[in-house]
Amino acid sequence: MKLLIASVLLIFGTTFVSISQKYAYIDSEYILENVPEYKDAKEKLDKLAERWTKEIEDRYADLKKKKEAFAREEVLLPAEEKKKRIEDIEKLELEAIQMQTVRFGVAGDYFQKRQELIKPIQDLVFEAMQKVASKKTYSFVFDKANQSNLVYADSKFDISNEVLKEMGYTPAK
Repeated sequence: MKLLIASVLLIFGTTFVSISQKYAYIDSEYILENVPEYKDAKEKLDKLAERWTKEIEDRYADLKKKKEAFAREEVLLPAEEKKKRIEDIEKLELEAIQMQTVRFGVAGDYFQKRQELIKPIQDLVFEAMQKVASKKTYSFVFDKANQSNLVYADSKFDISNEVLKEMGYTPAK
């Protein structure tokens, strides 16, 4: 009996609560595409990533050449020279892996540069979204970009252009 009463209260309680709540959504991808500073920051970040990727690929190409040369010459080498070459190859492998981690690891250069260049812009978007949501008294604002679980949204609830205007930008649409 207590379970039945609790269920009834829960159903009616959530119904009354949901009546007073307003929802909206943004498309952060669309917003960021309309912010010139974001485009510039993303371009800089992409160029760095491209350069770092090339450095790493060059290291691995050099490593591959050394391995192939060692494989061809291994039978002709004295034991001490074999050992030295194996150590050199292992050192190069370790350096390549370390370089990859330093550049693209969890706390690597790419992540840090992204934080430096892009996060401030994302913070501005978030602040503008909060202002718009507060003015319009939205209880929830969803983001339809970034692998969202938002399956369908009526465009009349899209406040992306209002967020852009709050940031001082003219929307493209």
